[in-house]
Amino acid sequence: MKVIFLKDVKGQGKKGEVKEVSDGYGMNFLIKRNLAVLANKDALKNLERENEKSDAEELKKIVEAKELKKTLEKLDIVFQVQTGKDDQVFGSISTKQISNYLADKDFKIDKKQISFKTPLNSLGFHEIEINLHRDIIAKVKVQLIQEGK
Repeated sequence: MKVIFLKDVKGQGKKGEVKEVSDGYGMNFLIKRNLAVLANKDALKNLERENEKSDAEELKKIVEAKELKKTLEKLDIVFQVQTGKDDQVFGSISTKQISNYLADKDFKIDKKQISFKTPLNSLGFHEIEINLHRDIIAKVKVQLIQEGK
């Protein structure tokens, strides 16, 4: 029997996948627990429509991410930090601080999307990466300047 998985089932199939399963397993387990539906003409048409809709939404997200990348890469983020002897910065700038700074500028960027290779704990320019989509990463400059200057 062919079924269309409605949810991911470990070791069997992923959501939206069409697979051949044994009749008993399909009827008594998958369909009974709303994990899958029988793969008939109507169900296959619905699956195709849903796939087209999700593809269109994915394309829209990619276009939005590319636009956001252009905007973010033009942005210079500046933090005033306290320094001690020999311009040594106290602490470092965190992803949460960067996320809050961007939120103040009306960008909705989660702190989990922000990464940097080295800690932001010295004066000057640093480059951070903001993961906007699977393959779309914005490289943004962050400048740390001494407080009071």
